[in-house]
Amino acid sequence: MSGSFKSGSRGTFNAGQAGEAMWQAMDQLRTSFDKRVGTRMGRGDVRAAILALLSEGPMHGYHMIREIEERTDGRWKPSAGSVYPTLQMLADEGLVYAEMSEDRKTYSLTDAGRTAAESVAGSAPWDKGADCDTTALGAVPKAGIELAQALAQVVRSGTSAQQQEAAEVLHETRRKIYSILAQH
Repeated sequence: MSGSFKSGSRGTFNAGQAGEAMWQAMDQLRTSFDKRVGTRMGRGDVRAAILALLSEGPMHGYHMIREIEERTDGRWKPSAGSVYPTLQMLADEGLVYAEMSEDRKTYSLTDAGRTAAESVAGSAPWDKGADCDTTALGAVPKAGIELAQALAQVVRSGTSAQQQEAAEVLHETRRKIYSILAQH
């Protein structure tokens, strides 16, 4: 196997540079994916999540944080800095009350809180998966990772002719992907 390959008019890259460039591209893809499904949620999401959880029974704040993280399959773990102020706001609105239980504040819904929880039923962050097309978020990153794995194999064990052919396929693919964006 040759340690380098030509990529058209772009010059000669050694396998290490090609591998690094590939991982940088994958990191960029991952970063853009993270931005689309990131871990930050809006205040309404925190509120809806808390009301939904408390409609199932009393809980303390950290239990809510763990429960939200679990129900969103780790996609979102709200901070204590977002949960506790929201609990205080809900208490100020008369929707929740707190009691000391085992040296912890345990929160419960008031009658008005139960009504509010019913009005937001189905809008908890873990319920939103049914409303959005997860294949649109997951298909491209999955295909990108599979492509990166194939490219790594070509870089590791392909001949210089195979590496050149792979580079040409990538350049053509990149042009086609940009043309998809240009259609809209």
